[in-house]
Amino acid sequence: MIAAIWLDVLDEIARTCSAHGRGDLLQTVRQKRVQLLDPRLRVLIIGESHQGKSQLINAIINAPACPVGDGRTTVLPTVVQHAEVPSAAVVQAPPATPGRSAGSAVPVTTERIPVPLDKVAAGVAGTLGRRAGGGPAHVEIGLPRALLGTGLVLVDTPGTDEVAALGAAGPTAAPAWADTVLLVSDSTRELSAGELTMLLHLARSHPNVVVVQTKTDLVPDWRAVAERNRQHLADAGVPAPVIPVSAVLRLRAAVVDDRELNAESGFPVLIGRLQRDLAGKSDRLARAAVGVVARTVVEQLAAPLRAELASQEAEEQSGPISRLHAAQREVDELRRCSMRWQNTLADEMADLLSDIEYDLRDRTRQILRQVEEAFDEADPLVGWDAFQEWLERSLVEAAEANHEWLVQRCDWAARRVADTFARYGGDVLPPWSLATPPDLADRLPEIERPQIDRFTPSQKLITGMRGSYGGLLMVGLATTLAGMPMINPLSIGVGALFGGKSIHDESRQLLRRRQATVKTAIQRHVDDFFVRVTKERRDGTRQVQRMLRDHFSALTEELQEAIIRSFRSAKQAADTDAAARDQRQREIRLKMTRLATLFEQAQQLTGGRPAPASLGPRA
Repeated sequence: MIAAIWLDVLDEIARTCSAHGRGDLLQTVRQKRVQLLDPRLRVLIIGESHQGKSQLINAIINAPACPVGDGRTTVLPTVVQHAEVPSAAVVQAPPATPGRSAGSAVPVTTERIPVPLDKVAAGVAGTLGRRAGGGPAHVEIGLPRALLGTGLVLVDTPGTDEVAALGAAGPTAAPAWADTVLLVSDSTRELSAGELTMLLHLARSHPNVVVVQTKTDLVPDWRAVAERNRQHLADAGVPAPVIPVSAVLRLRAAVVDDRELNAESGFPVLIGRLQRDLAGKSDRLARAAVGVVARTVVEQLAAPLRAELASQEAEEQSGPISRLHAAQREVDELRRCSMRWQNTLADEMADLLSDIEYDLRDRTRQILRQVEEAFDEADPLVGWDAFQEWLERSLVEAAEANHEWLVQRCDWAARRVADTFARYGGDVLPPWSLATPPDLADRLPEIERPQIDRFTPSQKLITGMRGSYGGLLMVGLATTLAGMPMINPLSIGVGALFGGKSIHDESRQLLRRRQATVKTAIQRHVDDFFVRVTKERRDGTRQVQRMLRDHFSALTEELQEAIIRSFRSAKQAADTDAAARDQRQREIRLKMTRLATLFEQAQQLTGGRPAPASLGPRA
């Protein structure tokens, strides 16, 4: 009934491997099934070179099965098993061919080359019986021994410093095919770092590992060495017992039939352990082996599932969901961009109007200052035509310079608004131009010559007579007191002087009035010029503002439509991807749940162990 339980679990493991499409694992499980149903106990002896592995086998069966001494080194794995008649042979597999792996289900036909018993040493050394160019090989030795007849099979292996040879030695030399693994280390030293590393690996992949400490007859304090080795194993977390033995004492005891010497050799303990393993193979060892197989299979099947879950999480960050989030961010950014360019356009146009009006006002003031300076001295009656031409030219130049600056400022404002669309790339400036009109001079108001008074000869005569009369009368009255007539040379001279002064004063007053009249007329003309040009500048600025507003509004709508289409496409892809990913994640979690259940069933056979970390939490 117990065998049926572990066998059912092992068959369930095989079905799980098949369901996951892992033919390699399925083949391994099937081979393990055949091995566990085999009543024989395969004991694999491993260790570093010259630790006494071959002598240990000879001492266990009390027969010189494996060659030792004379510096002999085991090159080929040696299988020692029961046979009615002593025999030896080199078993060699065919060369590896493309398309056939170690776990392939295709049967492999081996070749057996008999070896004379006195040539076994050459066969084990690989110099006899093995064909060049062939596949992995091993030596099989059959002996009629009662201990071997119970089903015990001993496998001697090359030293661990010949790992390559061990890996190519065929299935009989692999620890996975062994029911019990004996790691051999002599008593002359404690376990080395390499041996501890090997034991750590074996303890994870094999349920039944024993450390055999040989050559106790050579070291008086072998018990201290054994105790330190047990401490090293405990510190490393390796649940392997340490059995000290001496092959020399065992073989000597067999010769002299000394039971006490045999007990002192330590082999009764080792052989008792092997016999218990043989008796418990179909129960304890089989359950432990199924637990190890379950752990190995579950870890290998769960690893790609966890990797797929991790890759799906990464795809969620960089796949359709991330594109959906990016599209949403683009929508929000476009909304903020729309507010920015509208505010930028309004601010730039307001500043432009203020600056253009100030610039025009400043230019007209400079012209008026020049007019003031000119007509503080000049007479408007002299050179009016030249002055009028200069004034018109100055106003046209001012208007042209102001218009040119308007064009530059409009271009600057357009670029400032376009900068808010820089993240979308491309040339977003509108195809527009605001050139100076060729008929600007004809469109400006014409200056009219002001009505100014002239100092005519008749006016001069009247002004001179008025002034001379007062002087003549004043001086003539004064001279009558002196007994002179009123009209005399003195009064006439003074009258002429007063008349000339009156003409001069009146001429200056008329000049001042003419200058004031001209200044006032020019001031009105420049004001009219300023009002008209300012109106044109405002109209031009508003026209540019409307054009920029329409252009960037259309651009915003175009970008918005493109982003919305991208958003809808990303949302549809994200929904589809999320549905597929959720479905796949449910399938993966279901598989991992089944793996965890299978692992728990296998571990219940051996008293239970925690689930592998690769399975993660139960779904």
